[in-house]
Amino acid sequence: MIKVNDNYAKLKESYLFYRIGQKVKAYKEAHPGEPVYRLGIGDVSLPLCDAAVKALHEAADDQGSAERFQGYTPEPGMPFFREAVADYYAGRGISLQTAEVFVSSGASDELGDILDLFSRESAACIMEPAYPAYLDANIMAGRKITTLSAGPENGFLPTPEENPDADLIYLCSPNNPTGAVYSREQLKKWVDWANARGAVILFDAAYEAFIEDDSLPHSIFEIEGARTCAIEICSLSKTAGFTGTRLGYTVIPMDLERGGMNLNAMWVRNRTTKTNGVSYIIQKGGAAVFTPEGQEQIRKNIHYYKNNARVLMDALDKAGIEYWGGKNAPYVWMRCPKGMGSWEFFDRMLNDIQVVGTPGEGFGPCGEGFFRLSAFGHADETKTAAERMYRLLESLK
Repeated sequence: MIKVNDNYAKLKESYLFYRIGQKVKAYKEAHPGEPVYRLGIGDVSLPLCDAAVKALHEAADDQGSAERFQGYTPEPGMPFFREAVADYYAGRGISLQTAEVFVSSGASDELGDILDLFSRESAACIMEPAYPAYLDANIMAGRKITTLSAGPENGFLPTPEENPDADLIYLCSPNNPTGAVYSREQLKKWVDWANARGAVILFDAAYEAFIEDDSLPHSIFEIEGARTCAIEICSLSKTAGFTGTRLGYTVIPMDLERGGMNLNAMWVRNRTTKTNGVSYIIQKGGAAVFTPEGQEQIRKNIHYYKNNARVLMDALDKAGIEYWGGKNAPYVWMRCPKGMGSWEFFDRMLNDIQVVGTPGEGFGPCGEGFFRLSAFGHADETKTAAERMYRLLESLK
């Protein structure tokens, strides 16, 4: 009889957002017609920018033309998309070869797939609170997992003084769920640690476009030494609204080697074996995001979401609630009032004021007692949700 991957039995019974969805569904069935204001899952609410939509239409027309038809795309990505990403990095003073950029169908997919590069004996270190997919992907792979606690005492930004026993380290900055952002000095500590240990940093930069503080790094490759120890995974989902169209990119430097093997070459071999590339049409739309016109348009969308974050922070300030994030990230990470547990506060928010957030416990044990608010909703709904939340917080004093 075939043996299945029994590591799946070690996963939690249900994925965080599935559980939230079931609770919201039950509430709506019990209260038909009553509005629910969603500050939970990090899906965007604004449409794709005009530059991307125009490029998508043009690319679709290409597929109907014998002269411009595109069949299989190169598995690592179309040259025009890889060049657009490399030029974007060059604008921040980071020199990349186009061959160091790989197209992906989004950061979530890539964060799981990239584990193919490392043996199952390689231990992974995950900072908690953490995006749940980091943990689940490594559980599925049967990998040893260690955790590093993040909390108010370190600004939810742990550094490697604890010298974690790990070969892979996940860093997410701006962080999901806490919104905390690493400084250059803090990232340099991680880079030096990884190079000294022979570890590899998996740097999740999905929210880099939300950083407004010029002193903070957008990329791990702004840090000296990162080219020999880091892989950067990014996405157009939150920066440009590609949650439904699915597009991202991964940067693997030519300098990154472990065990006598070159990880860039390994990933070329992986992609050419396991994929047939990302849609030509989607890549054309994505490349348009990096044009001057596209960049101007997505900055307006990001400003819209950042204003939502300010509305949420203003409500928490008025209520005297401690929080993190918001300024350089699309998430606000608040402390639950009155010592409430995170799922307890979730239920109060849903049942009392019809506002949905994300319980911190869903991001690991260190998230208990905290709650994540997303700024990706519509402005009017976010304003209403913030007003309701303020009234609830005041009533709990």
